[in-house]
This record gives sequence, structure tokens and C-alpha cells, in this order.
Amino acid sequence: MSERDAGGTDERVPLLVVDAANVVGSVPDGWWRDRRGAAERLRDALVAVARHGPAVRDEAHARPEPGPVEVVLVVEGAARGVAAVPGVRVVAAPGSGDDRIVELVAEALAAGPRRDCRVVTADRGLRARVTALGAGVLGPRSVWPAHPARPES
Repeated sequence: MSERDAGGTDERVPLLVVDAANVVGSVPDGWWRDRRGAAERLRDALVAVARHGPAVRDEAHARPEPGPVEVVLVVEGAARGVAAVPGVRVVAAPGSGDDRIVELVAEALAAGPRRDCRVVTADRGLRARVTALGAGVLGPRSVWPAHPARPES
């Protein structure tokens, strides 16, 4: 079940691939004591992002980008085993989460070259790899913690 959700894939819907380890690590809230629990909290917050879209920062303001979006949360290490929920597909990377994210982006863009595909991460190396493929990037604050400019339900 970890690589499926109830919604399926629609190439007309933008794809948002989330680097769980990087996004969770961007907020020093004790995530290191329970990596799986932190990834589950992020997954749950992403349900609203799937419906309403990520927050896009415009100088000092944030505004939601129109949804819905297909959300794929990539987990690795101790966070493997996090289950998918409706609206958020969870992919457990067998090795490097970054490598799996690059594979997902490459697959999505090969299947639908005009599809809007973005990766949420602050990792410079990963950003360079996915932009070279044609994907856009957003920072962790676009999805985590839940931004007040984005409705929660």
C-alpha cells in the first residue's frame, strides 16, 4: 500500500514530490526522537496541501497556489513504513531518498512532459538534479509547518 493512494494519477494535476527527511528536518521540534512519527505528522499536514496547493511565498507574504495537486511523500530510513492516506501517496526509498525522488520526477516527466512537477526540499544538490530534469522546486515552508494562509481542511 505504501506506493498507492485512493486517488490514482491524473497527468493534468500538478505533481508535488516532498523530500520527507529534508522537510521534517527543517523544523527543530524534536523530530529526531521519533522520525517515523514526524513523517506521519508531515503526511497528515500534506492532505490539506493536496486539496488546496502549497503556499507560495511572495516576498513577505504567502498565498496558497491553486489545488488540487498530487502529493507524493518520499520517506527513507526509520520513516519507512509510513502508510499512505487519501490524498498523499507515500513512497519508501529502498536506499537514498534523493535518488528515489529523482527517479519519480524523471518517470513523471517522461510520461507527461508538459506536466507541472515540483519538488519540496532545501537540499541544494537535489534541487540541482531535479531542475536539470525540468522540475520546479519549492522550499520546506511551502508545506511545513502548516501555513495559516492555507486552509487546513
